[in-house]
Amino acid sequence: MTRYKSNDPELTRRKFVNIAMGTTATVGVVSLLSTLGSVNPVFKLTPGKMPPMEGDILVHAEGDKAGQPIALADLGETLTPAWPMGQDADGNPVIRKAEPNNLLAVYAFPSGQLGGETKLEATIDGSVVAYSDICTHAGCPVPDAKDGNGMFCPCHSGQYAPKEGAIVKGGPPQHKLAQLPIKADGDKIVVTDFFLSPPFGYTTEEAWEAYLDKVRDAAKLKGKDT
Repeated sequence: MTRYKSNDPELTRRKFVNIAMGTTATVGVVSLLSTLGSVNPVFKLTPGKMPPMEGDILVHAEGDKAGQPIALADLGETLTPAWPMGQDADGNPVIRKAEPNNLLAVYAFPSGQLGGETKLEATIDGSVVAYSDICTHAGCPVPDAKDGNGMFCPCHSGQYAPKEGAIVKGGPPQHKLAQLPIKADGDKIVVTDFFLSPPFGYTTEEAWEAYLDKVRDAAKLKGKDT
């Protein structure tokens, strides 16, 4: 038996690889956490991200009139996409499109056609109605169905009935689209309160109300950051 231990090159390589892999894994985890931290910065509820609220005016979300107030005469039985436009603490107009979930769907139906779960007191003359236009299933914008029968989400085939309070008529959504209470101010459409039920991202009334508390607090802050 020799007095000297032989150096097994395979053991040496294995030890090196194990150490290297452990170091790489550690660095990888740190890098991943750093990346996630940079992708998800601290959320700041600025005027442009706040939900539609009392006093906001509805403006066109697309087309040649994008950014201009929606006139009652602009509306019909087909969906008119809209954004809410409010003000910052200094009174400057702010279109709240920094939050994609603020996209709205506005309709004007003939008198007597709105029913179901529609809150008629939150419409204009029982004819003009506004909803969140974001599907409650996965957050996709919901256009009119191609056959003209309600609203149809192209992402996962969610179906809603805008004449019945935007209740779910088919597909995977579990909740109706949130109705936004509105009134007429001359020819303009003005928001009178927050959504009447939780919009996409909030599955319970409690979670929605907790968020609204933060909105109310943020609305008191000074500054023009949108």
